[in-house]
Amino acid sequence: MSNSIKKLVSAPWLHSNIRNVKVLDCSWYLPFQKRNVKSEFLSAHVPGAQFFDIDEIKDLSKADLPHMLPQPEFFGSSMDKFGISNDDHIVVYDTAGVGPACRVFWTFHAMGHGKISVLNGGLPAWVVQKYSTEKGEPIVAPNKEKYTAHPISNLVCSYTEVVKNIGQLKASSGKQGMQIVDARPHNRFTGAAPEFRPGLSSGHMPHAFNVPFTEITEAADPENPQVQTLKSPEDIRHIFTRAGVDLNRPIITSCGSGVTASVLYFALLNSGVSQSNLTLYDGSWTEYALNPYSEIVKDVN
Repeated sequence: MSNSIKKLVSAPWLHSNIRNVKVLDCSWYLPFQKRNVKSEFLSAHVPGAQFFDIDEIKDLSKADLPHMLPQPEFFGSSMDKFGISNDDHIVVYDTAGVGPACRVFWTFHAMGHGKISVLNGGLPAWVVQKYSTEKGEPIVAPNKEKYTAHPISNLVCSYTEVVKNIGQLKASSGKQGMQIVDARPHNRFTGAAPEFRPGLSSGHMPHAFNVPFTEITEAADPENPQVQTLKSPEDIRHIFTRAGVDLNRPIITSCGSGVTASVLYFALLNSGVSQSNLTLYDGSWTEYALNPYSEIVKDVN
């Protein structure tokens, strides 16, 4: 992983460096939002950006789990179609500000590609600066060399590993094992509100902490409340510490289906937490709660 690459970049920085990077629009919406993300991309995107569809570039063999990490070969062939090489510096963004782009950021990290940054504030931040946007499909220059993924297995946590870790947490009253931090809204975490997926129980894993992903961003400019940017590293460290998380111990991030868990991964990494202390539960709550043998904790009667 490259330590010289900025993890978080501003719209002015991207505008000045756009000829030196490859840009990916990673926007995504929950099904109930009923928005056509590809149509929106074709209507307006950062010049030269290509659309990274997290509903397509994934493990297609796992129909019940919507966003599982793609196989390295499939990821590599997808990058070839984008004209992206192993040496390229990638900048990812979305329409949320700091959201689904973090999933793609983590995906590249899990594939061994460290030269990647997130555009702080996403497309709204770009538009507020009055920079131009493009319509339609971009023209892609073919790769000179085949993209080869180099997976980093310890950035990905499986169901089996999570269950084993929960056993360690339970046996030590939470003092041993990796801390589990859940990015879902608090009412779904406690079990007070249902999950989006019909029939899927809400609640949380034993000894899990809750840091809703919405606490990580803010509308820093009152005149442009539509621009959601990442809070400062100091504020983010305080948010996690206040929730009970020890930032010196290893952390598993989780959420509903692996998207907003990536926001926590990115926020922690950008706040100085060592990557060696971070991993992401790819199947997240959907995989965990679908398994009838999983222990689910609810904090409501």
